[in-house]
Amino acid sequence: MKAVLVHNVGPQSELRIGEAAAPVCSPGEVLIDVKAAGVNRADLLQRAGKYPPPPGASELLGLEVSGVVSMVGEGSSNISVGDNVCALLAGGGYAEKVAVPAIQTMPIPFGLSFVEAAAIPEAFVTAYANLEKEANLRRGERVLLHGGASGVGTAAIQIARKIGAHVACTVGSDSKVQRCKDLGAECVVNYKTEDFANGIRRWAPEGVDLILDIVGKEYLSRNLSLLGQRGRLVQIATMSGAIAEINLSILMSKRIRLIGSVLRSRSIEEKGALVAEFFTQYGEMFSQKELRPVVSATFPLKDVEFAHDMMRRSDHVGKIVLEL
Repeated sequence: MKAVLVHNVGPQSELRIGEAAAPVCSPGEVLIDVKAAGVNRADLLQRAGKYPPPPGASELLGLEVSGVVSMVGEGSSNISVGDNVCALLAGGGYAEKVAVPAIQTMPIPFGLSFVEAAAIPEAFVTAYANLEKEANLRRGERVLLHGGASGVGTAAIQIARKIGAHVACTVGSDSKVQRCKDLGAECVVNYKTEDFANGIRRWAPEGVDLILDIVGKEYLSRNLSLLGQRGRLVQIATMSGAIAEINLSILMSKRIRLIGSVLRSRSIEEKGALVAEFFTQYGEMFSQKELRPVVSATFPLKDVEFAHDMMRRSDHVGKIVLEL
């Protein structure tokens, strides 16, 4: 089968279309003929040698796909050959076929294209897992989302608003401000023109209840200063570095909870449960246009390097999707 292959893993890596062995559909899995695959910043880290796949996962890039089920492994119930699905993966999405645990698939909501469906699993399940399951975001609370125009950010704005929370976010350009407000953010700060902490303090003088952070080291002290009593900081990435000093007295005095969270390395059972819970709660909202995957750009598989360049520059709002 055709797949995107990484040559010279590391800072000088190159992506090329080549031949890879077709995956085997094991018991409990389904084989999907891939129609579209979401691009994630984790893919850039993996090709650079900084984010290897979990043991046993495909070495190919790609953490989410949409497509058509072409084979069903023994023990995979409630799914049939010919079903249109999208799926959360541990790897392998940049290819014509991918094998995935059946419990990590979702039916494509009515009215959505394969491209739109491929933009759902990683972004929306990540947002759901961290806002609801990890941090227990509640109606009326104030949440700050860093990277509001990212795939996870655009999903998290929508999920938080459905919960009934008040949303603020940071973005890296003025052009992204209105896009995030259109999704439901009340306060959007361009961190390149203003210290985001000043903008958020004007919006929430008494502090925010929850922060979802992708930056890490450079934002830690300001994040802690912005949290109110019993605030929660959920760390899902460390783009500026993972090693940072922390003022423990602030954690103690505010009774702050610091929560670390990743999705890719969780067990199949845990990811399957998150996918099922998310789809049960929110799946119909996509068909009703109450939630929508935000797709910024699509590229044919042969132009994967252009897709990664766009991701690297952060020129997009929402998701970048590869079409097969």
